[in-house]
Amino acid sequence: MDDQKTLPLPPGGTRVTPRRGRILPWVVLLIGLAGVLLLVLRLQTKVGSNQRFSLPPQAVGVAKVATSDMQVTDAGLGTVTSLAMVTVQTQISGVMQQVGFQEGQIVKKGDFLAQIDPRPYQALLQQAKGTLAHDQGLLAQARIDLARYARLNRQDSIGRQAYEDQVYVVQQYEGSVAADQGAVETQNVNLAFCHITAPINGRVGLRQVDPGNYITPSLANGLVVITQLDPISVIFTLPEDEVPAIQEQLAKGAKLQAVAYDRANTAELATGTLETIDNQIDTTTGTVKLRALFANPDQKLFPNQFVNIKLTVNTLHGVLTVPNAAVQTGAPGSFVYAVQPDSTVAVVPVQIGLTDAEKTQITDGLSKGQQVVVDGADRLRDGARVTLPGPAPAAVPGQHWQHKPGEHPWAGHRHHRDAASSDSAN
Repeated sequence: MDDQKTLPLPPGGTRVTPRRGRILPWVVLLIGLAGVLLLVLRLQTKVGSNQRFSLPPQAVGVAKVATSDMQVTDAGLGTVTSLAMVTVQTQISGVMQQVGFQEGQIVKKGDFLAQIDPRPYQALLQQAKGTLAHDQGLLAQARIDLARYARLNRQDSIGRQAYEDQVYVVQQYEGSVAADQGAVETQNVNLAFCHITAPINGRVGLRQVDPGNYITPSLANGLVVITQLDPISVIFTLPEDEVPAIQEQLAKGAKLQAVAYDRANTAELATGTLETIDNQIDTTTGTVKLRALFANPDQKLFPNQFVNIKLTVNTLHGVLTVPNAAVQTGAPGSFVYAVQPDSTVAVVPVQIGLTDAEKTQITDGLSKGQQVVVDGADRLRDGARVTLPGPAPAAVPGQHWQHKPGEHPWAGHRHHRDAASSDSAN
């Protein structure tokens, strides 16, 4: 032990030996183990990389970037509103003798609805006619007397005052006759009111009064309500930011198409056109009301029904589009997998515009005719090799595996590997 030195013992102490020679081998051993561990990790990384890049091409579905027309649309929630809703009221008092409609019946303007007992008004009409005839007789007599007084006045046979008085008598009778004629017309109108007819085309609601009841013009609910169903309108709302674009199209004279869907926004109910925009914006909601007009012969739109409106504001022609399934979202934002000439895919960031149920507008990043992946994108990465749908490729010398179009690549790979193993076994 040349490296160990013996130290003198202190009084009552023990001998101490230095241990630096024992620590150094452990340090060397730890460094060696770290080096071995680092080498193993590098080998695993290299093997994993080789395995990853040796994966067979992925079978994918593709589509070409195309040009097509896209519609600029706005969607809003609306309420079906009748263009005319009339509560039928009686204009006179009387007993209702007859009802001429069925509840829920479709009626046209002028159709018979109800009959009020006309006899009291017929009696009043006869009385008014009698008064008119009496006053007409008095007027005729006064006119004859006036003609006689005028002749005598010219002959200075009577005083001028008598002649002038007769002139005013004639005027009084003329006034009475005019009043009597008005009374006759009033009774004629009352008789007409006894026969109640439909004021508009529409659907009759529930009857409010039964025959035999005494009715008056002050009835709270009237006799019945008639609602116009064809055509019909929908009042819906849109954000105020959409108003300028709509106003611009209306100023050009464009007829904007409006499509009504059911509450679930799945079934199309009717197609119409935008009729008008309200004259002010609701400051509490920041929306504006619009009215769209619809033909409704099949009565799919019902008053006060809630519907969804899709308003076509403009149509963009010849824009680049891809199927919605081609657009992916990730770290670079919106991107697509574009198929390269060497049968690999590249991640291409894109700028998107309008989107509808089937396709998405591409404003930047792609050109017409490029192929993009629409099926199988979840198994891809940048630079991955792919196979496209089509006829089975011809066998390549030295190739140990191949798969049919649409078959998962690993399936064919396992098949040929098993076959090779079998051959080796044989």
